Amino acid sequence: MVDLSGVVGVALVALGMVLTPGPNMIYLVSRSITQGRRAGVVSLGGVAVGFLVYLLAANLGLSAVFLAVPELYVAVKLAGAAYLAHLAWSALRPGGVSVFAPADLPRDSPRRLFAMGLTTNLLNPKIAVMYLSLIPQFISLEKGDVLLQGLVLGSVQIAVALAVNLGIVLAAGTLAVFLVRRPTWLRAQRLLMGTALGALAVSVAADTSAPAAPG
Repeated sequence: MVDLSGVVGVALVALGMVLTPGPNMIYLVSRSITQGRRAGVVSLGGVAVGFLVYLLAANLGLSAVFLAVPELYVAVKLAGAAYLAHLAWSALRPGGVSVFAPADLPRDSPRRLFAMGLTTNLLNPKIAVMYLSLIPQFISLEKGDVLLQGLVLGSVQIAVALAVNLGIVLAAGTLAVFLVRRPTWLRAQRLLMGTALGALAVSVAADTSAPAAPG
């Protein structure tokens, strides 16, 4: 049995994480705007599989690997922080373009859309931190099967993330039109997203916590 407070806690953490601009949001928005909602939904399918990979890996021993080789955990976090810093600079640099600005990008096949969604999520440091350090904090040894608890709580995170991201995919085109007609708002959005990404990059790089031990 999973504790209700754990389910609520994971849901709130997942909501806060998915609403913070990051690689998944940027990729889904850009594809939805340039290639349509269907492309965004296909990309979201790849993101969903990425969540499942992290869910299974974290619950079947990835934390133990990082505990045994802490340098690897640090390397993963720093690589993720560097990626976020790159995204932040792309948004904030002079001449940078908002993710909601229309762009002339080549149309990708459904297979490539799915693969890019999967890759983007697997390289997303926010998801790594969530599965390796945050979700385990809501697991209670007194509640029994630790593996089952981890799978259930991870499923809660996936449900929240997919629901919010689907809303973003469906609304991206409408929001893009709204912002393009208001250049000042478009610049403000770019500044806000770039700042949030930069702050997240610093937070991930400065985090000294270790992954939680499995079971």
